[in-house]
Amino acid sequence: MDAYLLDWANLLLRWAHVITAIAWIGSSFYFVFLDSSLTRPTDPDLQAKGVDGELWAVHGGGFYHPQKYLVAPRQLPQNLHWFYWESYSTWLTGFALFTVLYLVNAGTFLIDKSVFDWSPAAAISTALAFLVVFWFVYDAICRVFGLREKGDLIVGVLVFVVVVFASWLACQLFAGRAAFLLVGAMMATAMSANVFVWIIPGQRKVIAQMKAGEPVDPIHGKRGKQRSVHNTYFTLPVLFTMISNHYAFAYTHEYNWLVLVVFMLAGALIRHSFVARHRAAVLGQRAPWGYAVAGTVMLAALAAAIMPARVVPDPAAAAQPVRFEQVRAVVEQRCVMCHNAALQSKNVALHTPELVKQHAQAVYQQTVVLRLMPMNNATQITETERALIGRWFQAGAPLE
Repeated sequence: MDAYLLDWANLLLRWAHVITAIAWIGSSFYFVFLDSSLTRPTDPDLQAKGVDGELWAVHGGGFYHPQKYLVAPRQLPQNLHWFYWESYSTWLTGFALFTVLYLVNAGTFLIDKSVFDWSPAAAISTALAFLVVFWFVYDAICRVFGLREKGDLIVGVLVFVVVVFASWLACQLFAGRAAFLLVGAMMATAMSANVFVWIIPGQRKVIAQMKAGEPVDPIHGKRGKQRSVHNTYFTLPVLFTMISNHYAFAYTHEYNWLVLVVFMLAGALIRHSFVARHRAAVLGQRAPWGYAVAGTVMLAALAAAIMPARVVPDPAAAAQPVRFEQVRAVVEQRCVMCHNAALQSKNVALHTPELVKQHAQAVYQQTVVLRLMPMNNATQITETERALIGRWFQAGAPLE
């Protein structure tokens, strides 16, 4: 029952996390598009009000006319919407999901003893340290170099180096699946911290200055804009890490940290192509699709580089029918320790022939097709054993 309730918590938290992430990423992408698509107003009234950019758009049968003011409007509107709960809710649901799935089950999900053999407590502490330390290092880089000449380039290079190092280190310490997710979680933590520590407080200071009749310091807008731009480039790399646990070929590779870096870099390049395209459309320039092409080529090259060697099946072995007792011996040795009468991980039990037959398709999918099970290959299933299960299932999963 505990495993069943844990699965429910996993399901509901994942659902909530996806919903809030859609809200946050959607609003973030929209405002990046808006900033890149604004044009200088020609209407003297708008110029007199301090409008620095405008956009006409049509959506859902209606016309919209968003306007952006240079620093701030002269008079605050009565109704002002704040975009921050989308960010906070995404991080809170994500951390809760990370806790339920990875921290509560650290011995299974965080630790791969063939990678690094340590205690669950040490693994949990180090995983949490990744979230905290990356934020402080990233924030220090932005504060020290962000406002200098060519500051954006310097910050970008330094943050990339830190992310590469963190990716390598995570893959030396944690199970590959957990390492990928942890790198994404640390970047997502920095994204939400940008909103919590800099963007929203800066906007509050601007409003406080306006209400006090004081000159508005433009540094708050510049800093908030800088962190918002960083967030948009982090988005696609983070989204990849969130879905990567479904693709064992990526996180189980010998050089999985490099696979992770290439995926994230390709995502950032593709995102930049769309960001730059919006501005190019306003300026009447050619869309800079080269960045997206470069990212796509990187992914294609990666797919070719990590393609597993073709295994030539033994014709004699393939011709022999698979007896259920052979399959049952593999299941009992590699699977039953987590799928039995007392412990039914994912609500699947495999301790009787009837149950193995009942869950034959799931066993085939998880062990042969997706190669996700056993988790982190903790029971050291062999390629021959995976092939055996595959031939048994394709023959109709007989019990003889």
